[in-house]
Amino acid sequence: MLALRFLAVACLGGVALAPTLTAQQVTAADYARAERFLAAATTPLVTGGAGRPTWLRGERFWYRKATGGSGEFLLVTPAARRVEPLFDHAAIAERLSIATRTTITATALPFQTLELSADEKSVTVAAGGRQWRCDRAGRACADAGAAAPGGGQAAPGGRGGGGRGAAGLAVTSPDSSAAVFIRNWNLWVRDRATGQERQLTTDGRENYGYATDNAGWTTSDRAVVLWSPDSKKLATFQQDQRKVSDMYLVDVRVGAPQLRAWKYPFPGDSVVTMIERVVIDVPSGTVTRLKMPADQHRSTLGDNISMNDVKWSPDGRELAFASVSRDHKEVWLRLANTSTGEVKTVYHERSPTQFESRSGWRVWWATREVLWYSQREDWGRLYLHDLDSGTLKRTATNCACNVSAIVREDEATRTVWFTGLGRDPKGDPYFRHLYRVNVDKDPIVALTPEEFEHDALLSPTAKYLVSTHSTPDVPPVTVLRDATGKILMELGRADISALTATGWTPPMRITMKGRDGTTDIHGLLFRPSNFDPAKKYPIVNQIYPGPQSGSVGSRAFAPARGDTRALAELGFIVVQIDGMGTPNRTKSFMDAYYGRMGDNTIPDQIAGMRELAARFPWIDLTRVGIWGHSGGGFATTSAMFRHPDFFHVGIAESGNHDNRVYEDDWGERYQGLLTRNADGSDNYTVDANQTLAKNLKGKLLLAHGTSDNNVPPNNTWLVVDELIKANKDFDLLMIPNAGHGFGAATNYMMRRRWDYFVEHLLGTTPPREYRIGGGGPGR
Repeated sequence: MLALRFLAVACLGGVALAPTLTAQQVTAADYARAERFLAAATTPLVTGGAGRPTWLRGERFWYRKATGGSGEFLLVTPAARRVEPLFDHAAIAERLSIATRTTITATALPFQTLELSADEKSVTVAAGGRQWRCDRAGRACADAGAAAPGGGQAAPGGRGGGGRGAAGLAVTSPDSSAAVFIRNWNLWVRDRATGQERQLTTDGRENYGYATDNAGWTTSDRAVVLWSPDSKKLATFQQDQRKVSDMYLVDVRVGAPQLRAWKYPFPGDSVVTMIERVVIDVPSGTVTRLKMPADQHRSTLGDNISMNDVKWSPDGRELAFASVSRDHKEVWLRLANTSTGEVKTVYHERSPTQFESRSGWRVWWATREVLWYSQREDWGRLYLHDLDSGTLKRTATNCACNVSAIVREDEATRTVWFTGLGRDPKGDPYFRHLYRVNVDKDPIVALTPEEFEHDALLSPTAKYLVSTHSTPDVPPVTVLRDATGKILMELGRADISALTATGWTPPMRITMKGRDGTTDIHGLLFRPSNFDPAKKYPIVNQIYPGPQSGSVGSRAFAPARGDTRALAELGFIVVQIDGMGTPNRTKSFMDAYYGRMGDNTIPDQIAGMRELAARFPWIDLTRVGIWGHSGGGFATTSAMFRHPDFFHVGIAESGNHDNRVYEDDWGERYQGLLTRNADGSDNYTVDANQTLAKNLKGKLLLAHGTSDNNVPPNNTWLVVDELIKANKDFDLLMIPNAGHGFGAATNYMMRRRWDYFVEHLLGTTPPREYRIGGGGPGR
């Protein structure tokens, strides 16, 4: 590459660059090399890994082991420590070749999953656009119909109310005899054997319908219901949005535009979405309304209503459910008689900030107990309560650790298996492990004790488990363990030799001190493959600030983490830092900036990068970039406006820059209820990005999809308006008809992101109109 010498002092974001700075010309070849570090290119280079097991009778299981560009399907009998092919790969490949009139080999099978018949005599696979049922010996393969087009999941962005009764949106009963769906704001049931349909409710009407799915930021036509175990009753609600605010989006097209309108409550609205809880007896069509006021459209698990907060008794006579206050500070555990509708409040908990149940909660009906998740003692623990009185019986997971998920419960032995984080004070606090505990006594047993991130799946009787362990810089190994966690045999070990041969290097795991100078914060650091410690590199912070997740995400191995590694390849140091205000640590850590969302963990990002620059002289803090998407877009703009002398270049994508114009549940949960001041301002004003637009000094690119139904584009327009009023230079990219994730324009946005940092942080000209995924330059 040609090295260009700057002969004069260049200015970037108000910061003078040294006249001896060397800027390297970035070419299309450099972009092509960077592109080879994206997931599409790197994932196939990781071989030997084991897929998730499918358990069979007798504690056996099958799984797919990746080999080269394909894989082999293996059957494991743990008791005998035996591994054998699930079917004759060569014979079935030959049969499929004949059937599809193509060439299929045993080492390049065209499918990555299959269905094993109930009698285990045949497998159904997909090839040539058809499904084929083949006996496991490969003697014959019969056409089993067209290959399924997809999983039938309802996509976000549906109507969120009326419903059309589509099969993929119906909810099937436990005994598979019936399916319930929404039609014209009412619930209907379909007999799956005869196809006969019957209306269950009749008083549903527009924006006051049964089981409707609309949280403002996400909508669909799926029915939000929970069947009783005996398939005779439904727990659901009638959702009232008749006086709720509306959101509008207009598409871009030739001719008259199409308006999309739907219900979208905002923080501070006097009327928001409410639900009236009901139980429906399906055979008779009787609707029993629970005798309680309408509930808030809130959940203990997140910012959308969830039937995971509803638990049926085995006989269908009782219903346990959680109600959450509008500001998420209070939660009530309640019991309802499903015949009379009588409701009893069993337990109440209040948080000074916000209540959240990361793992969910469970009911043990036989002993009338509740496994209740709470962060009342800073850690996310499970507590055992009496179901009828709510009285605390004991702490079920009494450790300095967080329960992240309840994996399994056994009421008979009073045993709980759960994934947890942070139990080892010397280990990485973000590594997940599988644990087992008897709720009546300690100690907690670590079933995956090794210092790795673990993904584990128990066998049907919990006699065995299959776990995969890795770290961001150590490839995965999958093993079979017994009930104590002892490793019995290795099932797969990822081989990354082909990946490293490309010049790929893993990220560095980094630990720094946060804003207070004492709290450890963690993250990842990416360097280019031609890294030279004698050089100085600009640093780019890829941020997601929380509170519901952080920048890094999973600590499992991944050959590509978005475009972090690819961007680094262009000549940057890229960091992801989970600062204070992100989850999976203590509640006090997560609540670090509760009520001050404009903080966006930026003080921790700055503290972390300063410490890294002091540790590594090849980091140049005179050239600091930052970018993020959604909450990361909010954080990026906040960083550029609140700390303009530290951050020089920012790219803010799809940001919720003012939470007064984002859906109510998000802001009211993490900022608190909106309160108005005498001067006309409110407690959200100070955290709205546009109020600080006048502070911009560096280069800022704002990007948003014009059809973003999650974070509507007026969030960005508010910032644009104030930047114009402040007479500031900035860049704007509005992507017509794109949703929150940009869809087909994703690669275009990625290229523009690369261009922006190359031009404004490296100080050189990017290749013109390079097309990611298209083989190079656009012309």
